[in-house]
Amino acid sequence: MKSKILLFILIVVVSCKKENTLEKDIANINADIKVERFEKLFANVTPENLPKLKTAYPFMFPEKYTDSFWLAKKEDTLQILLFNEVDKTFEDFKETEAEIESLFNHLKYYFSEFHPPRVITTTNDVDYRNKVVVTDTIDVIALDNYLGSEHEFYINIPKYLAANFKKEQLVVDVAKAYAEKYIYHPQRKTLLDEMIYYGKQLYFEDVVIPFKTEAQRIGYTEAQLDWANRNEAYIWRYFVERELLYSTDSKLLGRFIIDAPFSKFYLEDIDTDSPGRLGQYIGWQIVRAYMKENEVSLKDMLIKSTEDIFNNSKFKPRK
Repeated sequence: MKSKILLFILIVVVSCKKENTLEKDIANINADIKVERFEKLFANVTPENLPKLKTAYPFMFPEKYTDSFWLAKKEDTLQILLFNEVDKTFEDFKETEAEIESLFNHLKYYFSEFHPPRVITTTNDVDYRNKVVVTDTIDVIALDNYLGSEHEFYINIPKYLAANFKKEQLVVDVAKAYAEKYIYHPQRKTLLDEMIYYGKQLYFEDVVIPFKTEAQRIGYTEAQLDWANRNEAYIWRYFVERELLYSTDSKLLGRFIIDAPFSKFYLEDIDTDSPGRLGQYIGWQIVRAYMKENEVSLKDMLIKSTEDIFNNSKFKPRK
């Protein structure tokens, strides 16, 4: 028994040393980004310097709008309020910039073709469906979606959505946007397809933003993550016994995949206590199990089929 304990401790120590060495190697990549605060530039725009700003940021000024439109928008009461609140929340951008830079270092390590894009911040009238837009050359981040979950701007937005409208989640959303770029998963017909797709996304986050907590990566509170961990075996049994894994019923997405205040088991003693998106959570654990059981790179895993990942995961829920 004593020798087994010593062996376990040795494995943990070696694993930690490898992880620390890897993170040092990744940090040495040094993406060295400089975030461009477009919303600050726009807040100070004048008829004289507007042409220069449009030349520097043509993609921020759709041609269908005239100069007078932009100058009037800049003076709009709502725009001024948005800018002031963003300026207050993100007065010091160093920590957020460092997190984005760390994300880019990880992306460069795992995807050699990745080149750090220009990172541009703006406001978008709290269009929370489009918080982050990433391309090969430009990333645009709307900061008015990260002012804090209790901010007055979000009073008419469902609380389960607004819960993640805080600066700590900004880099998580950027990582998610990159996951969507790199994941290849054309078949998303069944509940299991969706579970594995989001499992890939969350495992991608495990790798590229390891400095964020597990709860932050999935967008849960610590209490919600604890509930999912404690009830993992029950959730899995529910899916299996009701033959939901291979079901193509679109209603299952609303019950277990997309954002919701809670998951819908249709059981009074479970539903109100559960967090939403538990299908994503289980998919995450399946992909983690697959990566533990197989010598597969992150890049290769992202293009594997649902069947390959599920059948070779040897997944067993924690009890």
